Amino acid sequence: MKRLILSFGLWLICLPALSAELVMVEQEGCHWCAQWDAEIAPIYPKTDEGQRAPLRRVGLRDLPNDIEFASRPVFTPTFLLVENGKELGRMEGYAGDEFFWFLLGKMLEEHDVIIGETESETKF
Repeated sequence: MKRLILSFGLWLICLPALSAELVMVEQEGCHWCAQWDAEIAPIYPKTDEGQRAPLRRVGLRDLPNDIEFASRPVFTPTFLLVENGKELGRMEGYAGDEFFWFLLGKMLEEHDVIIGETESETKF
Protein backbone atom coordinates (compact mmCIF):
# COMPACT_ATOMS: atom_id res chain seq x y z
CA MET A 1 0.00 0.00 0.00
CA LYS A 2 2.86 2.38 0.83
CA ARG A 3 4.37 1.74 -2.60
CA LEU A 4 1.08 2.58 -4.28
CA ILE A 5 0.76 5.86 -2.39
CA LEU A 6 4.41 6.73 -3.06
CA SER A 7 4.04 5.90 -6.77
CA PHE A 8 0.92 8.04 -7.04
CA GLY A 9 2.65 10.93 -5.27
CA LEU A 10 5.63 10.75 -7.61
CA TRP A 11 3.29 10.63 -10.60
CA LEU A 12 1.54 13.80 -9.41
CA ILE A 13 4.85 15.61 -8.98
CA CYS A 14 5.82 14.80 -12.57
CA LEU A 15 2.66 16.32 -14.02
CA PRO A 16 3.04 19.77 -15.61
CA ALA A 17 1.43 22.69 -13.82
CA LEU A 18 -2.13 23.11 -15.04
CA SER A 19 -2.74 26.75 -14.43
CA ALA A 20 -3.73 28.45 -17.68
CA GLU A 21 -6.38 31.13 -17.55
CA LEU A 22 -7.92 33.61 -19.93
CA VAL A 23 -7.68 37.05 -18.38
CA MET A 24 -10.19 39.58 -19.68
CA VAL A 25 -9.09 43.17 -19.18
CA GLU A 26 -12.16 45.41 -19.19
CA GLN A 27 -13.50 48.75 -18.01
CA GLU A 28 -16.83 50.34 -17.20
CA GLY A 29 -18.68 51.66 -20.25
CA CYS A 30 -16.85 49.45 -22.75
CA HIS A 31 -19.35 48.68 -25.53
CA TRP A 32 -17.31 45.75 -26.88
CA CYS A 33 -16.96 44.27 -23.37
CA ALA A 34 -20.75 44.41 -23.02
CA GLN A 35 -21.17 42.74 -26.41
CA TRP A 36 -18.73 39.97 -25.37
CA ASP A 37 -20.69 39.57 -22.13
CA ALA A 38 -23.93 39.14 -24.09
CA GLU A 39 -22.57 36.78 -26.74
CA ILE A 40 -19.83 34.74 -25.06
CA ALA A 41 -19.84 35.06 -21.25
CA PRO A 42 -22.87 32.82 -20.56
CA ILE A 43 -21.45 29.88 -22.52
CA TYR A 44 -17.70 30.33 -22.05
CA PRO A 45 -17.34 28.22 -18.86
CA LYS A 46 -19.25 25.36 -20.53
CA THR A 47 -16.93 25.14 -23.55
CA ASP A 48 -13.74 23.16 -24.06
CA GLU A 49 -11.89 26.47 -24.28
CA GLY A 50 -13.41 27.58 -20.98
CA GLN A 51 -12.24 24.34 -19.37
CA ARG A 52 -8.76 24.74 -20.81
CA ALA A 53 -8.42 28.39 -19.76
CA PRO A 54 -11.00 29.50 -17.18
CA LEU A 55 -11.95 33.17 -17.28
CA ARG A 56 -10.58 35.75 -14.89
CA ARG A 57 -11.78 39.35 -15.20
CA VAL A 58 -9.65 42.35 -14.23
CA GLY A 59 -10.05 46.10 -14.52
CA LEU A 60 -7.89 48.11 -16.93
CA ARG A 61 -7.09 50.65 -14.22
CA ASP A 62 -6.51 48.02 -11.51
CA LEU A 63 -4.25 45.41 -13.08
CA PRO A 64 -3.16 42.58 -10.77
CA ASN A 65 0.41 42.20 -9.61
CA ASP A 66 0.44 38.43 -10.09
CA ILE A 67 0.62 38.62 -13.90
CA GLU A 68 3.78 39.33 -15.88
CA PHE A 69 2.42 41.33 -18.83
CA ALA A 70 4.33 41.43 -22.14
CA SER A 71 3.19 45.06 -22.25
CA ARG A 72 0.58 47.03 -20.34
CA PRO A 73 -2.91 46.50 -21.82
CA VAL A 74 -4.34 49.67 -23.37
CA PHE A 75 -7.54 48.59 -25.12
CA THR A 76 -10.67 46.92 -23.76
CA PRO A 77 -11.44 44.23 -23.98
CA THR A 78 -8.03 42.64 -24.09
CA PHE A 79 -7.86 38.88 -23.62
CA LEU A 80 -4.62 37.46 -22.25
CA LEU A 81 -3.69 33.81 -22.17
CA VAL A 82 -1.78 33.48 -18.90
CA GLU A 83 -0.03 30.44 -17.49
CA ASN A 84 1.86 30.38 -14.19
CA GLY A 85 1.51 34.15 -13.97
CA LYS A 86 3.11 34.86 -17.36
CA GLU A 87 1.36 36.20 -20.44
CA LEU A 88 1.62 33.75 -23.34
CA GLY A 89 -0.57 35.51 -25.88
CA ARG A 90 -3.17 38.22 -26.31
CA MET A 91 -6.17 39.34 -28.33
CA GLU A 92 -7.04 43.01 -28.35
CA GLY A 93 -10.63 44.01 -28.98
CA TYR A 94 -13.71 41.97 -29.79
CA ALA A 95 -14.87 41.68 -33.40
CA GLY A 96 -17.61 39.11 -32.91
CA ASP A 97 -18.04 35.58 -31.69
CA GLU A 98 -16.63 33.70 -34.71
CA PHE A 99 -13.43 35.72 -34.75
CA PHE A 100 -13.06 35.38 -30.96
CA TRP A 101 -13.40 31.58 -31.00
CA PHE A 102 -11.02 31.28 -33.96
CA LEU A 103 -8.28 33.38 -32.35
CA LEU A 104 -8.70 31.79 -28.93
CA GLY A 105 -8.45 28.32 -30.45
CA LYS A 106 -5.24 29.28 -32.23
CA MET A 107 -3.74 30.67 -29.01
CA LEU A 108 -4.64 27.57 -27.02
CA GLU A 109 -3.20 25.26 -29.68
CA GLU A 110 -0.06 27.33 -30.12
CA HIS A 111 0.71 27.09 -26.41
CA ASP A 112 -0.48 23.48 -25.91
CA VAL A 113 -2.92 24.46 -23.18
CA ILE A 114 -4.69 21.43 -21.75
CA ILE A 115 -7.62 21.25 -19.37
CA GLY A 116 -6.56 22.40 -15.93
CA GLU A 117 -7.73 24.02 -12.75
CA THR A 118 -7.30 27.61 -11.62
CA GLU A 119 -8.92 29.98 -9.21
CA SER A 120 -12.59 30.60 -9.86
CA GLU A 121 -13.75 33.45 -12.07
CA THR A 122 -13.42 36.84 -10.44
CA LYS A 123 -15.00 40.17 -11.36
CA PHE A 124 -13.35 43.55 -10.87
